[in-house]
Amino acid sequence: MFWTGAAVLLAAGFALAQGVTTVSKGDASEQQTARQITARTAAEWQAIWRAHAPDSKTPAVDFSTRMVVGVFLGTKPSTGYDVEIVNTKEQGGALVVEYVVRQPKRGEVSADILTQPYHLVSVARHADPIRFVQVADAAPPPPATR
Repeated sequence: MFWTGAAVLLAAGFALAQGVTTVSKGDASEQQTARQITARTAAEWQAIWRAHAPDSKTPAVDFSTRMVVGVFLGTKPSTGYDVEIVNTKEQGGALVVEYVVRQPKRGEVSADILTQPYHLVSVARHADPIRFVQVADAAPPPPATR
């Protein structure tokens, strides 16, 4: 599944920060290993996209004002895994990209098929280093049962 455009994602209490646009998000990728990416040029972006989805057209990004950052979780053993970039902020001379990783909850039904969750977003061009930080999910825990 690919999500394009300036859709605002609301999930688990998070909304994408202002100026952050989802370029693509889904659970099927040719990127089999976990990695975090930064593309500041069209050439870097094309190489990342070819490794991710070689049979589909590379989404357009204006690299004069934007860049792409993203997280690939690599291959997971079932459905129910997800990654979401939830915020970006400048901190200590770096652009910090905060993301949440979700996995199937105990007892949750999931299909035993291989998935490769990922989230790629466009952000304002930033020359400083990029730092990726996994943060806790803001979703409230399920109520306790007796």
